[in-house]
Amino acid sequence: MASKTAMVSQLERKDKNMRRAVLTMTVLAWIALITGVIMCLINLNDFNDRNLGLMLGIGFLVGSVFIYVIAKSIGLVHTRREDEGAD
Repeated sequence: MASKTAMVSQLERKDKNMRRAVLTMTVLAWIALITGVIMCLINLNDFNDRNLGLMLGIGFLVGSVFIYVIAKSIGLVHTRREDEGAD
């Protein structure tokens, strides 16, 4: 009985840590998106590849999408793994 309680508490702790990680990555993705939009709007006047601010802004936009997709896929895999373990 004691080992079963310990396993449940460990699973709950892992679940809590995973949700916190996914939430943190989602927040960071939104921050990167907002930063990218602001940098692109500020540096839009000189639209070429030598404009470092514009290129960094586009990089933040692309990076935010990757961060968001990775966070959501980690969350989905973790949820699926929990569902398979419950059956």
